[in-house]
Amino acid sequence: MELTQARKARFMPRSGGRLLADALIAQGIDHVFAVPGESYLDVLDGLYAVREKLKLVTCRFEAGAVDMAEAYGKLTGRPAAAMVTRGPGACHGAIGVHIARQDSTPLLLFVGQIPFAETDRESFQEIDYRQMFGPLAKWVTQIDDARRIPELVAHAVDVATRGRPGPVVIALSEEMQRHIVEVPDIGPALVSAPHPDPAMFARLHGLLGRARKPLAILGGSCWSEAARGAMRAFLHGHEIPVAVSFRRQHLYDATLANFVGDLGVGADPALVAKVREADLILAFGTRLSEAVTAGYTLFDLAGATPIVHVYPEPEEIGRVFRPALGICSDLNAFALALKDLPEISVRWRAWCGELRGLRVASSAVPAYKGPLNLAEILHQLQDMLPEHAILTSDAGNFAGWVSRFMNFADHQRFIGPTNGAMGYGVPAAIAAKLLAPDRLAVAFVGDGGFLMTGQEIATAFHHGVAPIVLVFNNQMYGTIRMHQEKFFPGRVSGTALTNPDFAKFIEAFGGHGETVSTTEEFAPAFERALASGKPAVIELVMDPEQVSSRATIAELRASAALAVPKGGTGKAGMAKAGVAKRKLAPRLPPKRGTPR
Repeated sequence: MELTQARKARFMPRSGGRLLADALIAQGIDHVFAVPGESYLDVLDGLYAVREKLKLVTCRFEAGAVDMAEAYGKLTGRPAAAMVTRGPGACHGAIGVHIARQDSTPLLLFVGQIPFAETDRESFQEIDYRQMFGPLAKWVTQIDDARRIPELVAHAVDVATRGRPGPVVIALSEEMQRHIVEVPDIGPALVSAPHPDPAMFARLHGLLGRARKPLAILGGSCWSEAARGAMRAFLHGHEIPVAVSFRRQHLYDATLANFVGDLGVGADPALVAKVREADLILAFGTRLSEAVTAGYTLFDLAGATPIVHVYPEPEEIGRVFRPALGICSDLNAFALALKDLPEISVRWRAWCGELRGLRVASSAVPAYKGPLNLAEILHQLQDMLPEHAILTSDAGNFAGWVSRFMNFADHQRFIGPTNGAMGYGVPAAIAAKLLAPDRLAVAFVGDGGFLMTGQEIATAFHHGVAPIVLVFNNQMYGTIRMHQEKFFPGRVSGTALTNPDFAKFIEAFGGHGETVSTTEEFAPAFERALASGKPAVIELVMDPEQVSSRATIAELRASAALAVPKGGTGKAGMAKAGVAKRKLAPRLPPKRGTPR
């Protein structure tokens, strides 16, 4: 009886707006993050009709809305939907699409569009989204015929989740949303994921059997709990040293004796040097991107160091580094299949211990000058976090402290933008709390990034969730200032900031604010923030001189002075210094929000 009623219901005449809402539900989408716009009023009405099945999260800025949807995809492995209006709304939301692309996160972005009868007249807020998002998204389409909504939404989910996950953008022409049509809903298709070729495991076994200094690098997205457990059992059981790629700390339990750190922006130089000694690289899930490979210099492109590259999309395997063995496979299927690998003799115990020793030494608390020792504070926070805490990170120099001094345990999650997008941390923490209200969500964000999307804390109040935000305040765009001091010492330009009282900022919303100026103040402040049950901001007043976890401004200036020959860098000055034929290394431009 219920099945008959359902079949009748789905053939009832529906507007395009209602049909889209039903199509999302049919595909298992349960959250929409949106800033409303008149270009998709009919979709908003459709979402009202299904409000008991699909949660609409009203946000304050399109960048924040798409960031929330992206974070939701990172945490679940399945896409959420973001909705923005045409023109300015789409432009604001584009940064979230870029994050999802470079971070390999499934995401659906719906953009309200002009009436299709007005196309190519430069109508109000008109943009060709196929051209705009073409380089950023896995697929871009536009729906002009309401009858095709179920088909195209179903395909969008397939594209976003299969192979290398990523974002899909769907434009919705305005009048199409009002059309009344009768079409059936389309559910998800059951498709088996690509499994590894069994013959490849024999080759993998042979490579491991000859190795003396192997290193596993874990990366990628959409790992299941079962797969993470299987990978952990294999790597820990064989004492293979494990590094995680940039901002993928949640992939491996950092408390285990074979965790050796992260390879990415701000990585331990001692670890990077040892990686060059490895005689086998197990690249499981990582693209071996620029950040992970020190600007594509960590390995020989022709394959002098044997690399086993496992990735779900064949085009990425060997794209830069030629592997000794490439395995195109779903990452979860590959991890679960590792249990069938024949026994391997461990010949690298001392090597693993050596790399682990580097991690322990790097994460020890230095004697930083000043009343607030950020390393000690992060050690305290690590001890205070519950087992299932979710940590989100913005981009900036402060993030280097987190990756260096915190070891995340197995059930904790840590997510951040691998593309270095500032403004991500606060929206991501809000998405985490909406997804798992009973889990603690803590955002790490610099003073620069906080004032990009910090207003999204209003979304937390609106929807009744309470993340805790740690604002690392050094009164500057720290990453760019660091690069200035390296290449233009003492010539500070455009990087100083004037900030509000961050504690009063959150108090103005009705939240809990704290300002921490000394190491001893942090733990009690964090406990009060937890006990408040409100969205909270804890401002950490940092010493601007300590521009990164490894260098002060004075040290950077001194190093820069040593690098410049007496008499300047012109031909005459170089000749006086006796280095007329010496070539200076090229200076790469610093990346916004991302330290080196």
